[in-house]
Amino acid sequence: MMKADLEKWPRPLRWLYPGLGIKRWYALLLGGLALAGLGAVLVFNIFAYDMTAWAGGPAAAVALGTAGIGLGLMAVAGGVRGMMRSVARTFLPAEEERLVDIMLSRRSQGIRVVVVGGGTGLSALLRGLKKYTTELTAIAAVSDDGGSSGRLREDLGILPPGDVRNCLVALADSEPMMTRLFDYRFDGSSGDLGGHSFGNLLIAALTEITGDFEEAVRASSQILAIRGRVLPPTKQAVTLCAKLSEGETVRGETTIVKSPQPIERVYLDPPAPAALPEAVEAIQEADVIVIGPGSLFTSIIPNLLVPEIAQAIGRSDAVKMLVCNVMTQPGETDGFDAGDHVAAIKAHVSETLFDYVLVNTKKPDADVLARYRQEGAEFVAYDRRQIAKQGFIPIGRELISQDNWARHDPENLAAAIMDLAAQRVGSILTP
Repeated sequence: MMKADLEKWPRPLRWLYPGLGIKRWYALLLGGLALAGLGAVLVFNIFAYDMTAWAGGPAAAVALGTAGIGLGLMAVAGGVRGMMRSVARTFLPAEEERLVDIMLSRRSQGIRVVVVGGGTGLSALLRGLKKYTTELTAIAAVSDDGGSSGRLREDLGILPPGDVRNCLVALADSEPMMTRLFDYRFDGSSGDLGGHSFGNLLIAALTEITGDFEEAVRASSQILAIRGRVLPPTKQAVTLCAKLSEGETVRGETTIVKSPQPIERVYLDPPAPAALPEAVEAIQEADVIVIGPGSLFTSIIPNLLVPEIAQAIGRSDAVKMLVCNVMTQPGETDGFDAGDHVAAIKAHVSETLFDYVLVNTKKPDADVLARYRQEGAEFVAYDRRQIAKQGFIPIGRELISQDNWARHDPENLAAAIMDLAAQRVGSILTP
């Protein structure tokens, strides 16, 4: 049938055009309605009892009618589902099996959650939380000066995009190939591109095009069709500095981590940068605020050193919690237990930023711990009394993944956060 011929048909009948894969499901739907209607006639005896004689009497007719209603409704459901999948196959060929999940995530808003941090820990958490709500805001640190982010920052004068990119990929609802593209990193044989992430380069290019880092992130969010949004705590270029235990002062995240001396405190240069208004607004409107997980001194605390961010969190009535890391980080939190993580944040910020401290209680397997120990990392011990003495409510849960890595499981961590939030937030979406 030619397009000209099709246009002669009334629009409702165009659904019957060959090749659309709709007619069979339409027929199944009509057949199901007819079967359910016949079943209703038998069950409710709409006409007369003598009508049911062929079925063996009223009792047998009720049984047959009930079966007919059940089978008819199943046919109706199958027809509707088939028609929806035929439509989805045209518009969302790669996501056909996830049609219901996509519809729920797009139609359901959920509670408003703000997550503050950076690094791979924050990305893992976002992968779990996006199944519960689309009202999700990630505030990711922009003080990185190493790797691809550091090079782009130095060469182009833009904010380092690395942690922001990781969050975008974690929240992505696009086709898998697009996500892989954003995460793709050029190898050393690629000349000047070696070591660069494609996502970082795209954000840098969009920053040049739009003239604004925030606009570039927003455009990247649309490309990846993310659930939620990602914001920097500030648009001002800042350098992370640290005072070490022996009094030495060092500049730059990379230098801080490589220093053999323990970190006494970190600070931003210039100090007290202006917060991004959208980030402050998100915190003010949040039902739940989660700080961490992530590198304590180089991913979490830098966000909190933006005064307006810390003040907004401190004043919020949301359910507020700190997620403690599973393992220590060499050169940054050597020898730290859960209580030390809490104390470090308290030492940097005068505001009370959280009420609960969520800590993993399950130790990884011995071979996993041995591998981490070779790299200088240890399991973060948990003493609930030490946390309680500092004025916080300790919550211990088994949160690690069941693989060969000592890291948070996205689903376990998100479920624990939502369970805790449910104590004060009435409506929690179930994934």
